[in-house]
Amino acid sequence: MSAKTIMEYRVPYADTDQMGVVYYANYFVYFERARNELLREHGIPYAELEEKHGVALPVVESYCRHKRPAKYDDILHISAWVDSASGPRVTIYCEVRREGALLASGHTVHACVDMATGRPARSAPKSLEPLLA
Repeated sequence: MSAKTIMEYRVPYADTDQMGVVYYANYFVYFERARNELLREHGIPYAELEEKHGVALPVVESYCRHKRPAKYDDILHISAWVDSASGPRVTIYCEVRREGALLASGHTVHACVDMATGRPARSAPKSLEPLLA
C-alpha cells in the first residue's frame, strides 16, 4: 500500500437527514476531506499542486459502497491512499470507519490536467511520487 492518511471527524447535525443518519452524498465530501489531508500530510497541499506545478486533479469517476450508517455525533476515522496511478489517471481509495467497523468504502478517479492547456497531462506529476511509494 502507498502512503496513507487517517483523519478523525465528528459528524455534525448538518451532515444528517431527518432520521439522524449521515446523508449518503456526504460520504463523497468525507472522501474529499481525506484526499486533501493525504496531499497536505505528504507535502503537497492541493493549492500548491495547482499554483506551483500547474496541475489540477478533477474527479472523473466516483464510487461509494455503504455498509452501515453513520449518525449524528459519531466520531469517524476516514482514511485515504493512492490505490493506483497510470498515465494521467490517479485512483484514491477511501474508507470510513467508526470504532474500527467499516461503514463505507469507495474510490475516486482523477485525471491529471495541465491547467495551462486544460488538457490531460501525459502522466501524473512527479510531485505526487511521495504518495506512490
